[in-house]
Amino acid sequence: MDTTSILLALVIVLVTVYVMWGYLSNRGLPPTPTIALPVVGHLLSLNPQDPRSQMQKWREKVGDVFSLRLGPTVFIVLNGYDAIKEAFVKRGDDFSDRPFFYFDWAVNYHDLGITLSSGPNWKHQRSVSLSILRDMGMGKNVLAETIQDEVSQYLARLSKLKEKHDIRLLTGVSVANVLCSMLVGQRFDYDDPTFKRVVELVHYNLSHLLGVGPTLLNMYPILHYLPGDIFNTDIIMKNRKEVGELFVHYFKDLKGHKEYSETNMDSFIANYVFEKSKKENSGQATYLDDKNLTKVIEDLLGAGIETTSNTISWFLLYMLHYPKVQEKIFKEIESEIGTGRSPTMHDKTKLKYLNAAIMETQRIGNTVPMGLTHMCARDTTFRGFKIPKGANVIGNMTSVFFDKTVWGEDVDTFRPERFIDDIGDLKHFEEFIPFSIGRRACLGEAMAKMELFLYLSSMCQRFQFLSPDPDAPPKITEVVNITRTPGPFEIKIVDRLS
Repeated sequence: MDTTSILLALVIVLVTVYVMWGYLSNRGLPPTPTIALPVVGHLLSLNPQDPRSQMQKWREKVGDVFSLRLGPTVFIVLNGYDAIKEAFVKRGDDFSDRPFFYFDWAVNYHDLGITLSSGPNWKHQRSVSLSILRDMGMGKNVLAETIQDEVSQYLARLSKLKEKHDIRLLTGVSVANVLCSMLVGQRFDYDDPTFKRVVELVHYNLSHLLGVGPTLLNMYPILHYLPGDIFNTDIIMKNRKEVGELFVHYFKDLKGHKEYSETNMDSFIANYVFEKSKKENSGQATYLDDKNLTKVIEDLLGAGIETTSNTISWFLLYMLHYPKVQEKIFKEIESEIGTGRSPTMHDKTKLKYLNAAIMETQRIGNTVPMGLTHMCARDTTFRGFKIPKGANVIGNMTSVFFDKTVWGEDVDTFRPERFIDDIGDLKHFEEFIPFSIGRRACLGEAMAKMELFLYLSSMCQRFQFLSPDPDAPPKITEVVNITRTPGPFEIKIVDRLS
């Protein structure tokens, strides 16, 4: 037999084996929208430029529950509120774990902290962290006062901006200050170069974690050992190291050890160390340790800065496109609380149209379009399909927020009135889940709600936000990764007090 015949026979055998393996391994799984290729699976079928439209087309093609393969990993995509609620709320025991994450594994942080851990460690870290945040005022008046103080600093800085500006970084720094007041017990000057750098680095990393390189490394972590930076991920690792050196490790050591005192419990870090020491001194087993604390700080920074500042940025961008909405918000504020004092949380129930505009921004801004990936904890079935242990499970939040059967045919239009009923009261939709649902719902939901109301009510009371070109508002563009952020845009700020 000649070489050509041998090679041909070998190819036929390999193809046959691959087809049989694919058939056997996929048998019983939810349907796939397209053929999976060897090694990479559906990776090349994904459209990173417009994932929303692609997922919608696939949903229309194969249904609310479908499967994809990225390398050896099965992904189950859930579409629509009912499927997501069924999995994440009613079936929380099956679908509340977190999958492998390359960037944590590479620095030996796998299964630590809150966001990406599972099992007993996750439960312990979340329970303790939530208890500390509540003790420090999350959801209470003391936190509202901290936010109001930060808002006043932010408004003062905005009032000095006389020309057109892109204020996204300034907004991120201000929002980060609220979180830092709790994490480390202090705020930072907006011009502090170190703090600005930390916010920039956090934003960059969250905007680049789902590129082709990171996806390949999540699929095949053994590729980590290849020489060079062929996946262009070194910058993310360097950024993470820099954030650690500039902020995370520095304040963990400072507030947890050097300046630590049981009489000075003004920071999350000090409270965490206190809880750790209390359990250790009493001989209780605990998952609380310095390594988990480091990861918890990272998790809270990433979650607390990005989504809230993004929502504020989306709100401002839509105000430029819908000036009548902005004017209606101001008239409501003027009528209900006036312009002689700053809004407080006691005013929230009075400003119904503003609340509707905030909720509409959260819906259409859709800042975490695919949620954070869950993982199936055991072999199970879901709606008649086989779901293997270790399968990654994605709740497609875009399918919820742009469901025409819930929100109407004009889902792509910014229209706060969809949250107002016939008698002028706020409408509450079960499908409105900007903080996700189930056991993995956002830890800082209460804080984020306070921030959005106090920032945006104060901003709309004090300023008018205009497009630099009255005839051409900035284009509504997006950068989609783990988070969905508005593209760069400039804004002109008019102080109503001047």
